[in-house]
Amino acid sequence: MTDKLIEMHVSDGVATLALNRPEKRNAVSDDMRDQLIEALEYAAAEKTVRALVITGNGKGFCAGGDIAGMERRMRAPAGEIAFNGWSRQLRVHHAVALLHAMPKPTVAAVNGAAAGLGADMALSCDFIVASDAASFTWSYISRGLVPDGGGLYFLPRRVGLARAKELIFSGRKIGPDEALRLGVADRVSGASSLLADAQTWARELSAGSATALALGKTILNQSFELTAEQAFAQGCQAQGICYTSGEHRDSVMAFLAKAR
Repeated sequence: MTDKLIEMHVSDGVATLALNRPEKRNAVSDDMRDQLIEALEYAAAEKTVRALVITGNGKGFCAGGDIAGMERRMRAPAGEIAFNGWSRQLRVHHAVALLHAMPKPTVAAVNGAAAGLGADMALSCDFIVASDAASFTWSYISRGLVPDGGGLYFLPRRVGLARAKELIFSGRKIGPDEALRLGVADRVSGASSLLADAQTWARELSAGSATALALGKTILNQSFELTAEQAFAQGCQAQGICYTSGEHRDSVMAFLAKAR
């Protein structure tokens, strides 16, 4: 890869991933998306990584999809536009699915504008910390499009169906205070401390058993679609696995030794 469009470093168990196209407000190009997928696959598989923080370099978090890429897509022969778009969407959905299903806590540190796909990417994380310079907009309607990065799924689960419709139909921008009030953001932080605050929270969230976290998150991500019986059944299976984990055994033995 000639351009490093994704930067990532790991410190004390927390991987910090930065979208690195600041001159374009971190708009997602095809190359950036491919590098993002590679980085997320690494973070998911690497055992020393216990949590992930995603942010943007420069003034913006992510301005959404790359307009130049949209123009190239429209110049394709008429008979190829739909299939090319479908193929591209598969890659977009793969990236978002990797972030959503990451078997570790994920925190979006939204340092500036999160628009379109950028707003969807933030929603696909477990938690969102917004800086006092952050904004969110599901601006797809302004391009004659529907949210394609998971917003149609994630946003109603955060803010309710009617509010999600209002934000998506209008494409209006909301600031950090309204984002916090609506439930789009979970915390608001000063711009200078945003990343450190997100990393500290990610570290706190990932301090427990990695096995229990991964299994619990997998079930929670499906909880709105599962029946109670299905959730209970998955919980039974997950607990059976937890019973065999070294983390469970070490915790029980340490408690017993302390009690004696």
